[in-house]
Amino acid sequence: MDQEISAGIVVYRRTQEGPKFLVLYHGHNYWNFAKGKIESEEKSFAAALRETREETGLGEKDLRITRNFKAYERFHFRRSGKQVFKIVIFYMAETTKHEIKISHEHQGYAWFLYNEAKGILGKYKDSQKVLRKAYEHLRPKSDRSRPANPQRPNPNLPGGGAPRRIPPSVPGSR
Repeated sequence: MDQEISAGIVVYRRTQEGPKFLVLYHGHNYWNFAKGKIESEEKSFAAALRETREETGLGEKDLRITRNFKAYERFHFRRSGKQVFKIVIFYMAETTKHEIKISHEHQGYAWFLYNEAKGILGKYKDSQKVLRKAYEHLRPKSDRSRPANPQRPNPNLPGGGAPRRIPPSVPGSR
């Protein structure tokens, strides 16, 4: 069985509604965080920064790395008939940038509140776990004993703010 190791960064920005997480659209209903393969002799953190810059245009100066955060995805998939075991190492960073310059690998992006991001990540349970860990890390310590359910009815949002499918942003949109 082949093994592949990738690294990425869960990027978020603070808003009045709460933290919004950057999720990239790859097409075919596949959304995920910025990530990519670790190159030969490259450390995971350096790879995460490189991939985030390549996929979003956000460089190290645009990111404030969150200390003491690291999360993992571990899964199997098939490529060209061969079983592959993949590990993705995620770090987390805050940005104040709204605009993203997506790479040719992506068709769009969006900034999502926790529950919206959780819904968009849908069938990818490991990605949802990474998101949950990131969200929990951002919550004040006094709130961590309560379940992570930030969704409260909001009369200013369609459906009161319930999670919904959102089409990918046109590059450059918010």
